[in-house]
Amino acid sequence: MNKRQKGVAIVEFALVLPFLLLLTFITTEYGRAIWQYNTVTKSVRDAARYLSTQQPGTHITQARNLAVYGNLAGTGTPLALGLTLANVPVDSCCTWQEVSSTPVNGSAPLINTVTVRITGYSFHSVFASAFGVPFGTVLFSDITATMRSFL
Repeated sequence: MNKRQKGVAIVEFALVLPFLLLLTFITTEYGRAIWQYNTVTKSVRDAARYLSTQQPGTHITQARNLAVYGNLAGTGTPLALGLTLANVPVDSCCTWQEVSSTPVNGSAPLINTVTVRITGYSFHSVFASAFGVPFGTVLFSDITATMRSFL
């Protein structure tokens, strides 16, 4: 081995290490963002499923608690970091709608649906920045779920 080549590998590693760490941070934060989005989406579906078995206009508080805390009582910690009851506003969180479909065999059936909505939820990165690259926050668009009401 040539004496001039000693230590070249460690210098190359030191030059590449920041890029590898940045790639690791970005991948980790992207995975966390997807995980939190899926958690919130599942909670909205659970709340819509719950309301689909209730009388229209009732049990809104329980549905909001189910969407945020994962239980009807509203106890414990939120399912996703930064998710609060303010993200499930009372006036627009739960809406019922009657939708008439095309006539089938001479009848016009009426379908009732319920929609649950979470607004203003944002993902906050654990790292403010890494190697000068800012991660910041990501504001998700409204997360909704609509299900057919059985009552």
